[in-house]
Amino acid sequence: MFSHLTDWAVFLLPVMLFSLSMSATPGPNNVMLTASGANFGFVRSLPHMFGITIGVMLLMAMVMLGLGVIFERFPFFQTLIKVAGSVYLVWLGWKIAISPPPQLENADGKRPFSFFQAAAFQFVNPKAWMMAISAIGLFTLTGDDFMLSSFMIILAMGIVNFPAIACWAGFGVAIGRLLKTPTHWTVFNRFMGGLTASCVVMILI
Repeated sequence: MFSHLTDWAVFLLPVMLFSLSMSATPGPNNVMLTASGANFGFVRSLPHMFGITIGVMLLMAMVMLGLGVIFERFPFFQTLIKVAGSVYLVWLGWKIAISPPPQLENADGKRPFSFFQAAAFQFVNPKAWMMAISAIGLFTLTGDDFMLSSFMIILAMGIVNFPAIACWAGFGVAIGRLLKTPTHWTVFNRFMGGLTASCVVMILI
């Protein structure tokens, strides 16, 4: 399958387009990164971004190793993931909504998501599960090519995912520069908190 360069291109192009569409479109990760970029800046949001990318790649690897079969045999676990993810998103939305302006951050002990928090969140993020199961289910090859094709899919997702989500953090930084007063920040954080919580609607539909 991968003996020629054209074989690689034919295989990877649709994988990367799928990865881009999944990574760049609105969802819990990107909404939270926008808020993080505005409140903490791009550099301090980097662990959050790396955590998302590595978390998604780990989740895809677990699906490749058979975890996705559990959802097929026991639909209850899929419902459990949805409920857990929904509750967590509502809690995160509340925390974002009540966040103070950045200049008050140190006094209030606020910090951006850590690498491990962001990576762990992917395992209760239904969009991440959808990405992982869809990618592995749609694009892997059968037989002897299964492992190599799975590895290439996971690698392609990581390569595409990071710059795509980084754009959302950068967008947040740009918005943050427009917010000049504590009132502006209060309105922004409440709006972003509401958007984060509203992702529950996408999860439950």
